[in-house]
Amino acid sequence: MKKILLLAICGFMLTVRAQQSNVTFMISTDNLKPGEHVYITGNHEALGFWNPGSIQLELMGNGLLRKTILLPDGIPLEFKFTRGTWETEAIFEKGKVPGNKLLTVHGDTTITYNISSWKDLEDFKPLAGKVTGKVDYYKNLTYPGLRSREVEVWLPPGYEESTGSYPVMYMHDGQNLFDPATSSFGVDWQADECADSLIRNLKVVPFIIVGINNTIARNWEYSETDTGSAYMAFIVQKLKPLIDSKYRTLPGRKHTATGGSSLGGLISFLLAWKYDSVFSMAACFSPAFKIDNFDAIKNVNSSGGVKKDLKLYIDNGGVKLDLLLQPGVDAMVSALKNAGYRANDDFMVIIDSEAEHSEAAWAKRVHYPFEYFFGIR
Repeated sequence: MKKILLLAICGFMLTVRAQQSNVTFMISTDNLKPGEHVYITGNHEALGFWNPGSIQLELMGNGLLRKTILLPDGIPLEFKFTRGTWETEAIFEKGKVPGNKLLTVHGDTTITYNISSWKDLEDFKPLAGKVTGKVDYYKNLTYPGLRSREVEVWLPPGYEESTGSYPVMYMHDGQNLFDPATSSFGVDWQADECADSLIRNLKVVPFIIVGINNTIARNWEYSETDTGSAYMAFIVQKLKPLIDSKYRTLPGRKHTATGGSSLGGLISFLLAWKYDSVFSMAACFSPAFKIDNFDAIKNVNSSGGVKKDLKLYIDNGGVKLDLLLQPGVDAMVSALKNAGYRANDDFMVIIDSEAEHSEAAWAKRVHYPFEYFFGIR
């Protein structure tokens, strides 16, 4: 399935200081029951930051709906339509999980769509839900300045029968990692299947994956804001001590990694960079290193020649949004090289020129950092 930007970039923009234009969305559909409504949601505050039931379209009769929204010019936007929940996403092509619609505004405009069906009316078998291995769930974890969230802990095969201790990888957007039924977009990373296969085939040492679910404040949690600082402190000061107390972990930095995609890739880098005494590895999938208001490159450029003991995995696709993220990836790689980091030793870069910005694409590449960080040499 294709990702919205993850909730996504799953809420890709901060408050934008830009020229704005009126965009009118005109929708036609023959599949609404009396009392049902259509909503638009997307990766900007004006689009509801991926809340599937916050921005309702106006009913005009005869199956027509309309909504005019003031949106910033020149910024890549992504959006979807629903009947109020992610289980009721709009379908535009029968039998296929819908991807995000893309838009860059350049002045007032009207956009029309015909919705042929809805996800809950189609037979999407991946939504049946399936997890490989054992996952423990921790609900309503709180921290000052943050919304409460759920955390999911995937345990490697053999954990319960062994007495050994394990490395840990803390990953963001946790609801999208293991189970398509909980994923925001109907397709998961298959991180459980991938890790299980690598472990059983003796490609990597067994390791634990901690999936940290996002919230509607994802934009701020996953960037250099006060909320982002609180989110990183939550992981370091509350979550990691909790995991180390509940499970047989190898708690040292040498055995502790983080990872995520899009803004999750950005916060993975920031987390490892700021807390390099806690983390030694970060996986940054399709990262928003330098685009719009985001600029993680300055952290490397201002390091004063001090080279941190980090291992970084950086990747990107080459289609749509990932194409816009590539200059930031290039700038980060250049900055790392200038600071003395060595390719294929201190950092690894993978570019899939045909891949989009989606869970399905990241699922195909997730084995790279697993093997890079935890591989059996």
